[in-house]
Amino acid sequence: MKHSTPQQDQSLQDRFGRAVAARLSESTETLPYDISERLRAARMQALSTRKAAQIATAPHLLVNGGAATLGFGEGEGRLWHRLAALVPLLLLIAGLIAVNMLNDDFRAKELADIDAAILTDDLPPAAYTDAGFVQFLKSRLDQAQ
Repeated sequence: MKHSTPQQDQSLQDRFGRAVAARLSESTETLPYDISERLRAARMQALSTRKAAQIATAPHLLVNGGAATLGFGEGEGRLWHRLAALVPLLLLIAGLIAVNMLNDDFRAKELADIDAAILTDDLPPAAYTDAGFVQFLKSRLDQAQ
């Protein structure tokens, strides 16, 4: 079984519509004037309704300054389009908050490890602030090399 594309379906519908319109137009010459005018007015109303429906649902490009966005027209689905556009923004904000919390936890753990190393070392904490201790460390590094 073959599957048709939306373009093929639309083309088939257009051809069927033209065939029906041609068949109806063949017998309009025999109709009274008032009936043919009512039919013509109904046809024009149907065409304008179809064109309005196509314009309302068709995507269009909105340009504002240097930015361009894709708009979906006015309609009942407009609220859903706006809400759907907010989902990626909310996910981005949640991701940034999660990264910030993980970074804070990592930094706090790193500082706690340094504090624990200083407090459990053989040297007293005051030795690290002594200027002579820095010279002592530099001289030991030079001797090791």
